[in-house]
Amino acid sequence: MFRNLFTSSQKRSEDELRLTRFMIDQFGYRPKDISYFKVAVTHKSVLNKGHYLESNERLEFLGDSILGSVIAEWLYLKFPNEDEGYLTQLKSKIVSRKILSEIAEKLKVRTVINYQEGRSMNISTIEGNCIEALFGAMYLDGGFEAVKTSITKFIFGKYVDVKKLLAEEIDFKSKLLILCQRNRWELDFKIINENQAPNNHTYEIVVYINNENYGSGSANSKKEAEQIASKLALQKIENL
Repeated sequence: MFRNLFTSSQKRSEDELRLTRFMIDQFGYRPKDISYFKVAVTHKSVLNKGHYLESNERLEFLGDSILGSVIAEWLYLKFPNEDEGYLTQLKSKIVSRKILSEIAEKLKVRTVINYQEGRSMNISTIEGNCIEALFGAMYLDGGFEAVKTSITKFIFGKYVDVKKLLAEEIDFKSKLLILCQRNRWELDFKIINENQAPNNHTYEIVVYINNENYGSGSANSKKEAEQIASKLALQKIENL
């Protein structure tokens, strides 16, 4: 079963209006050429079904680059006294898949995506990718300044708490790796469980130090699960 938001001509007109309203309400942008946005909400799982001919992957690639540029400029101006390494770390945190997926959920992006239901896929990732594709569509439709305004004022300006991100540890796994190298401890991450249920792909990872269990993490991605496990391991080491 696949979700087709654009079927008959009458229905297509109604859904185009719904997609236009979604962009205005959530992104603060009124599409000029709705065809860009129809592609932006089309996942590859529905290609060759109905009239779908192009997925949003190319727009996602474009949107990812634009998002990176906008956030890089914003950070450069906001933190004039910070060096390249600090800005790079903060940028990667802000545009991470985790943040994009959280924003997508708040925006209810799932309600406008065309995708194959019932397959083993991570819907959170699909939503995050769709946001980037929509940025790409906005760029093609309205130019850089239009998408920049949407990103800084309507999306990240509204849904990303930069102060909170600054207060958080940026990379627990890297900190743990450095600590283990310094002390010549053997460090290993092992997947002990992988759930491939439709729309709920999760990993459970345990971090071992010198073959001893120091903590586990469960998340929708291996990277995030490793971060959670690493944080617990660091806390355990501090309490020894």
